[in-house]
Amino acid sequence: MTLGNGNQIRLADLPLRPELVGEEPYGAPQLDVPVMLNVNENPFPPSAKVRAQMGEAVRELTKTINRYPDREALGLRRDLASYLGFGLTSDNIWVANGSNEVMTHLLQAFGGPGRTLLAFTPTYSMYPEYARNTHTNYVTVPRRHDFTLDAELVLGAIREHRPDIVMICTPNNPTGTQTPVSVIGEICAATDAIVIVDEAYQEFTEVPEDSALALLPRFGKLVVSRTMSKAFALAGGRVGYLAAAPAVVDACRIVRLPYHLSAQTQALARVALANTAEMLGQVDVLRDECQKSQQWLRRLGLQVVPSQANFCLFGRFADRHAVWQQLLDRGVLIRETGPDGFLRVSAGTPEEMAAFRTALSEILHHQKMISPDEETTK
Repeated sequence: MTLGNGNQIRLADLPLRPELVGEEPYGAPQLDVPVMLNVNENPFPPSAKVRAQMGEAVRELTKTINRYPDREALGLRRDLASYLGFGLTSDNIWVANGSNEVMTHLLQAFGGPGRTLLAFTPTYSMYPEYARNTHTNYVTVPRRHDFTLDAELVLGAIREHRPDIVMICTPNNPTGTQTPVSVIGEICAATDAIVIVDEAYQEFTEVPEDSALALLPRFGKLVVSRTMSKAFALAGGRVGYLAAAPAVVDACRIVRLPYHLSAQTQALARVALANTAEMLGQVDVLRDECQKSQQWLRRLGLQVVPSQANFCLFGRFADRHAVWQQLLDRGVLIRETGPDGFLRVSAGTPEEMAAFRTALSEILHHQKMISPDEETTK
């Protein structure tokens, strides 16, 4: 008896949902190169001391690894509430496997068939996929020419599209532009929609405390999403979370899968939070590197979008893919994303940023976009 050739079946032969036909999996290139500046990670790993604490925490939990983890992640939620401040408690916090799962929970709870998510482009490229995967209608409105948002633009879009959910990313990915808290307050006061403020990069801003978290006591349908992947250097730990009214947390609890957050994930995150000062110790360095990179890129005559995140968008290039490829050929990986003609570079270590500047200078010099004396020394 033979099993046939079922293992040779193609994706096109499967009864895939119609809206998924032709779609590609999300993801930036993962390549083994000397300088990786493409996914906005914190390039500084935890210290030996913190790594030892993480290892001990995981070793300790293996004594009960035969048991399910804390389904509600109460300890981690308490720690996150303490970190955020603003009078928040564990009842205000929900946590999941990265902000991706947080967003999926929110759209499972408040989106779905017959409901609409409104976002403002260019913005994070996963938003339409969250909507697609939850059968939520996705509509977009362009940001202003400088990629900012104001209340007039957002409220006009709300009146036009009557969304159930409004998504505001600040600092916005991929542009790095901020939406003032005062503007978010105006929006929340004028709409009955769920307003999600994605603050994944808030710790990198000039004033991290100037957050939409301050608005939570006033607006029960406001949700502030955060992550530990960026500033906390915990991208491999996969920890995202939100702060909102307890009722929003309860809604997420309804749709989450049982035991969705592993014991290991919870343990690693709690160790990181117990060492907050050290884990965030390089944020100032990365903020400085990002601001210096923007200044340098402008001196080369390139267009740079002012960024308050740990990345910046620059261009414009007639063939941005060619520039991206030439950087990769020199061992520097950045991101080909955002509006046509632009590239995005993440802030890395000083050594990584020096390598980026050297590589880009060579490329622009060869294309006669700059002269030799305008290169890396300037």
